[in-house]
Amino acid sequence: MAKQILITGGAGFIGSHVVRLFVNNYPGYTIVNLDALTYAGNLENLADIASRPNYRFVKANILDADRLDQLFTEYGITDVIHLAAESHVDRSIVSPLDFVYTNIVGTVNLLNTARKHWAADYAKHRFYHISTDEVYGSLGEKGLFTETTAYAPNSPYSASKAASDHFVRAYHETYHMHTVVSNCSNNYGPYHFPEKLIPLFIHNILQRKPLPVYGDGLYTRDWLYVKDHARAIDLIFHQGNVGETYNIGGFNEWKNIDLVKLLCKLMDQKLGRKQGESEAMITYIKDRPGHDRRYAIDATKLNRELGWKPSVTFEEGLDETIDWYLNNNEWLEHVTSGAYQHYYESMYENR
Repeated sequence: MAKQILITGGAGFIGSHVVRLFVNNYPGYTIVNLDALTYAGNLENLADIASRPNYRFVKANILDADRLDQLFTEYGITDVIHLAAESHVDRSIVSPLDFVYTNIVGTVNLLNTARKHWAADYAKHRFYHISTDEVYGSLGEKGLFTETTAYAPNSPYSASKAASDHFVRAYHETYHMHTVVSNCSNNYGPYHFPEKLIPLFIHNILQRKPLPVYGDGLYTRDWLYVKDHARAIDLIFHQGNVGETYNIGGFNEWKNIDLVKLLCKLMDQKLGRKQGESEAMITYIKDRPGHDRRYAIDATKLNRELGWKPSVTFEEGLDETIDWYLNNNEWLEHVTSGAYQHYYESMYENR
């Protein structure tokens, strides 16, 4: 069955990998990429598929309910994969209202638009909401987050994502919309905006700048290669059970300081530097407020029901990621300088 899928936030890090996968794997689908192109939205991430016949890009904001309504009508949107979000914890501490508007109000706008256009037969449509493991709060030294773990968000970012998750669930229960939610652990890989740990440190090592580590460096995260996340989204979208939540994780926990030291070691090898040169640039800085000590996802349900599991080890994925950044220095320079923001003008506005 032909589908017209609206993917929100498709110019972002995870979103661009999902858009690319769907455009390449499903030529019979029309993929409409909606992105507001705020600071982390980068159309250079999708330059390789920009001219594909089943791909459309629309610059718009999910806060614009009228524009969403127009898009559903214009493209006959049959399904939504919702990734658009403000996602940086530090930014949420400085400006929490931005996260309330985009992550909560924007999600409700999408739900209302879908409800209006799909009410005749919800069974023909799917609303897939992508969320984060941070909604569960912080773990102690043992245990894993499961789909039944109680929500306990500790930052404005995670609180806004938790609220959006609840709204999606409520629309399923109240209106019987066919929804599905997934909560994923930390992603890494190509096209990651360099405010996040791995691309930031790759860039700083290249520039011989300090490597800022929060607190004692013992905060623990579960890491997943972004392409494996996109594969999981594909499976859940097509085969996941309606009304269900699926946790996506790498079974791959790393303390921040251990990850940073491994990254330093690999970078020194690849750059032909003396071992320990990059590690000497590690600088411990004041901890941020509400910093969760440990996250760890139990992805057993996803493996059991849909047969998904990570395809690469962390060491393999990190090695590929470093190579990508070293081989795409122009992309990194455009992002760090802000030049990437002119790509939309050259591709769409100046024609």
